[in-house]
Amino acid sequence: MPLDVGLCEKCNPLGLRDVSSSQVHGIAIAGVVLSVVILAVVGRFLLAGIGPFDGTVAKTVPDGAGLAITLSVTNHGSSAGQTTCHVTDPNDRSSGMGGFMLSPQVGAGATVTFTQTVMDLGSTVRPFEVDCSKP
Repeated sequence: MPLDVGLCEKCNPLGLRDVSSSQVHGIAIAGVVLSVVILAVVGRFLLAGIGPFDGTVAKTVPDGAGLAITLSVTNHGSSAGQTTCHVTDPNDRSSGMGGFMLSPQVGAGATVTFTQTVMDLGSTVRPFEVDCSKP
């Protein structure tokens, strides 16, 4: 079908004038772009004021094949939220990714202490670094 034809002969037996397929695709692409922009703006308003977060390791104990790590996470933002904390061994120069811990809901200006078992760091207790990202 040529680019300037919107409907085939079977779909348009009377030969009525129709928009071209490039116009139809342009409207579809504009709709997708507009949707992405709207989602970005809504997401920005929903996440405003959450974080930044500071995390520290409060306690580490062996737990089977992993480690039970207790973190204290502080939300310095003006809205409640939760964060993902990345726990790593500062002396490990290999490609080890460390472990990830999802915090519970942390109120604005509040500190929450929680414990999770992390299997990715082995079962040897040692010093760890924590980086808690903003959502």
